[in-house]
Amino acid sequence: MAEITSDQIKMLREKTQAGMVECKKALVETNGDMDKAVDLLRKKGLASANKKMDRETKEGIIASYIHSNNKIGVLVELNVVTDFVARNQDFQTLAKELCMQVAAANPLYVKPEDVPQEILEKEKEIYREQMKDSGKPANVVEKIVEGKLNKYYSDVCLLEQEYIKDPNVKIKDLIKEKIATFGENISVGRFTRYQIGL
Repeated sequence: MAEITSDQIKMLREKTQAGMVECKKALVETNGDMDKAVDLLRKKGLASANKKMDRETKEGIIASYIHSNNKIGVLVELNVVTDFVARNQDFQTLAKELCMQVAAANPLYVKPEDVPQEILEKEKEIYREQMKDSGKPANVVEKIVEGKLNKYYSDVCLLEQEYIKDPNVKIKDLIKEKIATFGENISVGRFTRYQIGL
């Protein structure tokens, strides 16, 4: 059994923002393997992040981003449970990243639930029309329509979009990771995107 030093615990805490006790437990469990301990804490953190996603977010910040050509500007409201986390540099960096995402990917809504029903119906109608002469049974057509709808969400809903810096990560997963890191629920309130010449 490897001896766990206070330096190791400190290093793990800096990497993960987890508490001292959790860091020590993770190092003991992984026999001092730093990478495995980080993975273990992240898995535990993401599991508890799901529970924390129900907590109300009344604090937060409004972040802004102006693109280098001065033709696109974005404001994002990012909410969190406590003012303590809202003042955290990493939280503010996340808000900036979301501003850049909105500038680059131009979402129309925060999440699928925000898409108006009449727009959804119109989209479904278009997809069904496209499949009309396919000869596929109705239940298969509906599955295809559902798939196309999910693709539509990933285009127009911020939380469903692929992160511009890592297409393997969706924005909602990026936020969930931060919930695990901070131990508090985080939610996107709203955003506004301005573009010259539109």
